[in-house]
Amino acid sequence: MADTKNDFSKGNIIGNILKLAVPMTLAQLINVLYNIIDRIYIGRIPENATLALTGLGLCLPIISMVIAFANLFGMGGAPLCSIERGRGNTEEAEKIMGNSFVLLIIFGIILTALGLVLKKPMLYLFGASDKTYPFADQYISIYLLGSIFVMTGLGMNSFINSQGFGTIGMITVLVGAAANILLDPIFIFVMDMGVRGAALATIISQFLSALWIVLFLRGKKTILKLKLSALRLRKNRVKSITALGMSGFTMSITNSLVQIMYNSSLQHYGGDLYVGIMTVINSVREVISMPVNGLTNGSQPVIGFNYGAGEYKRVKQAIKFISVVAILYTTVMWVLVHSFPEFFIRIFNQDGELLEAGIPSMRIYYFGFFLMSLQFAGQSVFVALGKARRAVFFSIFRKVVIVVPLILLLPAILGNGANGILMAEPISNLIGGGACFITMLVTVWPELSGKIRPQKGLKR
Repeated sequence: MADTKNDFSKGNIIGNILKLAVPMTLAQLINVLYNIIDRIYIGRIPENATLALTGLGLCLPIISMVIAFANLFGMGGAPLCSIERGRGNTEEAEKIMGNSFVLLIIFGIILTALGLVLKKPMLYLFGASDKTYPFADQYISIYLLGSIFVMTGLGMNSFINSQGFGTIGMITVLVGAAANILLDPIFIFVMDMGVRGAALATIISQFLSALWIVLFLRGKKTILKLKLSALRLRKNRVKSITALGMSGFTMSITNSLVQIMYNSSLQHYGGDLYVGIMTVINSVREVISMPVNGLTNGSQPVIGFNYGAGEYKRVKQAIKFISVVAILYTTVMWVLVHSFPEFFIRIFNQDGELLEAGIPSMRIYYFGFFLMSLQFAGQSVFVALGKARRAVFFSIFRKVVIVVPLILLLPAILGNGANGILMAEPISNLIGGGACFITMLVTVWPELSGKIRPQKGLKR
């Protein structure tokens, strides 16, 4: 029988989701502050604010790569833990968590070494110019030294949330974010470190978050403990973690690819100005996507637990709830961004030239933003049920198959330069998001309704 502590098969399913989603959403809001606060402060430094902000934006693909590997082992292992807890197999759940921890440490070291060696050619490939490269180099050189803390913090926090400790997961992020908010102005302005100060504040903050997580998972209050006996890697277990984590990994790595394509193409058609605009657009996207990400991520442990426990009716209720709320929320945010683009831009930069070109750019990029909720909902259901291949496919389909070709083709076909590049996003939301959600309904719903035989989402 499954552990009755944080048993998601009991009580109101929507209440169970909100119990996790609300603190996880707050945690994501706080987590967004790590990089957002950096950009807000850097956008206000006395000299070269726009160039510095653009340089920071050029680092986003590398940061996304680090996050991709955190997702690979964190988002890969955490749903498996929920499923195993639902089956009552606590020992296997702890071994999954231990293996994920070891993988995060190993790859954190590897990414630091590779990043430091390859940073210069990567940054120029990503759209850097001779003016923006020094700022990008200053930031990423320090950030990469803390990759292991970033990966441990992001990856292992998923295991706290998957056990139902949403508030603890929120506090984990709050510890780091509070430190970052405090240290940023001290390092950037008081100590006159500029971009380097922002990076240093970030990695110190991530270290504190990672330390908090390890202490909690080794403590008495957790359900699943991080034990030395669970750290030994096992081939089949690593394979299962990696297979399920490929969805989150692919989403982050394709985000990185798309950011590279956007920056390099916008550098070609619009120069440093439009690369800076893209930095602002990405920053706004992080903020407005955060609540729906918190909701869908918060639903995954609940859906996975109930799926493992055979409570398919409750799984269907959860899917309906997150889908409706995600669509309503993203519709409201689309209206706000379309109506008040200048307000969102001014959060990060006050430059008149950037504002003039940024307002129409924001409206193009975010057109029909509510369609993105279909991708969020469909993707989260596939991950929660352990259906790794489908989740990975739709990650690749929207970004690689649709967005990248459109970035290259639209400005050439339509002859509208940077505007054509920005149009790739709303088109991909329509095609990719719709395909993901419809496929989820067609394939998952009959299984949950008992019309077809349930299939395991991963090899055991």
